[in-house]
Amino acid sequence: MRERRFDHLVIGSGAAGLASAARLSRLCAGSVALVTENINAGTSRNAGSDKQTYYKLTLASADPDSVGQMARDLFAGGAVDGDLALCEAALSARGFYYLTELGVPFPETEHGESMGYKTDHDRLKRATSAGPYTSKLMTEALEKAVRAADVTILDGCQCIRLLTADGRLYGALCLNGSEFEILWCRDAVLAVGGEAGMFRDSVYPASQNGGIGMALAAGAAGQNLTEWQFGMASIKPRWNVSGTYMQALPRFYSTDREGGGERDFLREAFADAGAMLTSVFLKGYQWPFDVNKCFGGSSFIDLLVYRETVLRGRRVFLDYTREPTQGPLPFDALSEEAYAYLSGARALVPTPFERLRAMNAPAAAFYAAHGVDLSKEPLEIRCSAQHNNGGLRVDADWQTTVYGLYAVGECCGSHGVTRPGGAALNAGQAGAIRAADAVRRSERADIPAPTQTQIAALRKDAAAYAALCDNARGGRTVAEVFRDAKARMSAVGGMVRNAEAIRQAYTETEKTLRDLSAAVTVPLGQRGDFYRLLDVLQAQRAYLYAMLDYAGHGCGSRGSALRTDPAGRSPVSAAGDVLTEEVFRCCPDGHAHDGEAQETRLTDGGVVCTWRPVRPIPETDYVFENQWRRFREQSADGV
Repeated sequence: MRERRFDHLVIGSGAAGLASAARLSRLCAGSVALVTENINAGTSRNAGSDKQTYYKLTLASADPDSVGQMARDLFAGGAVDGDLALCEAALSARGFYYLTELGVPFPETEHGESMGYKTDHDRLKRATSAGPYTSKLMTEALEKAVRAADVTILDGCQCIRLLTADGRLYGALCLNGSEFEILWCRDAVLAVGGEAGMFRDSVYPASQNGGIGMALAAGAAGQNLTEWQFGMASIKPRWNVSGTYMQALPRFYSTDREGGGERDFLREAFADAGAMLTSVFLKGYQWPFDVNKCFGGSSFIDLLVYRETVLRGRRVFLDYTREPTQGPLPFDALSEEAYAYLSGARALVPTPFERLRAMNAPAAAFYAAHGVDLSKEPLEIRCSAQHNNGGLRVDADWQTTVYGLYAVGECCGSHGVTRPGGAALNAGQAGAIRAADAVRRSERADIPAPTQTQIAALRKDAAAYAALCDNARGGRTVAEVFRDAKARMSAVGGMVRNAEAIRQAYTETEKTLRDLSAAVTVPLGQRGDFYRLLDVLQAQRAYLYAMLDYAGHGCGSRGSALRTDPAGRSPVSAAGDVLTEEVFRCCPDGHAHDGEAQETRLTDGGVVCTWRPVRPIPETDYVFENQWRRFREQSADGV
């Protein structure tokens, strides 16, 4: 087995990973390697929305803000560590301006102000956007910076196992093409994104896989794994139907599996046309499903789509060619907010497509570029997984519970129950700054090298893991097991959850993981798929157990997860229409557990969950001389 050594590894090539590699190369003396399965794959490079949002401190003169206020708003999302919220707020301007200097075209006023708008879960105008492909533009600019730096890029290299001993990271086992390879290192930044491969119903790009499973298997603790974002998304292509796609007020309808039996199910569910239209409009900037908005709010729409697709087995479409009401659209029935928005955008025009084109022509052009002409054909949608608000537990340096292993981007569990739209892009850049600064400081520390005994044990562990695919001798294909695992997770771990169904899925997942080598055969060309499946199963095991523990902790429905409770309330529309299905009855948790974070660990004996108080927002002594002295004492340069 080939072996190489680098001082610092970055695993993943999205916006967070590329930023980490660029900063490590600039700040640190040692060698840096970027490990990626495909530098053009992943969520950052291939995802977006009608106007993809980047969340930061307000930077326009008319919008007052402060670091402390932004930190408090992030902290208010629930189950958030205050030191992480403060770091993300404090570093948001620094990370944002770094991107603008690299050439990301965030818009400015004629006086150089970075104006903003309100996004979901946002009280102020902190959001900005460079268009539908904001994160793609970020990765392109950051990749240029990395290629101009002294970074070794290992493209086509799949990290499959983290090599640890006594709670410390020493290297990674990779599948480089068809060969296994050990990369030894002092430290590594994990930037593999969310565990996208877990769900069948997903808006993640198909090229996004994840890698949290291998971190959990290496001893890193997960945090708030139950907390996700779900929302309506098109199937082909995979894309959020947020923002203008909803504000254009499209028609929703469903069909049977063969495309017959067309029904305007929204119109059937709402007795009041004005309430229906306003709820659809609000989905634009309230796109993520939110259980608190199921009672007189816009998330009633998500449940209607879920009922059609999951409970009734039908297909749901958005139609931009016809009005959602019988006859002309009654604009005067809209709420004052919705009417003012459409009027201001000069979109009080017939047909949803003309409204979409009037407000956001690039949003319509996106689908045309992907083979869907919204002026002529419908768009099939589902409620899909979009983002994991939980992830790996980190400290204020973004270091995980495994010494020397850092986590940035979506695989980091810095978000809580809810987060403002676009906060994930800022969190990845802030985490890259914190991790690089921490690695630079650690270079001065006298860190012991692994002993010969540890190296021998790690080589043996790597060899045994590499042999798993060759020892598989079952009758099923990897693709078949993968398909079943994804379907199982979407069925029980999505936006509507039932404890007993989750318990059964957990048992099935454990059995699949235990019997995997005896169940499948792995041709040489499918080794990578086999290890991706292993990663997903390891992650599913932890996530499903966390969901069971969550229910046992006495938590109710919160965020993007409705937990079925026969003693709960039935969702109701803004007009008073009630969803009577038992599966939708729930008890919203409110803010009862906002001050706690759930931690999940894989152990030899199984899965263990614990709960702890969140770390508060630090109280800082703002006497300049005191902070300056502290900065000089802790500076890596010793100045």
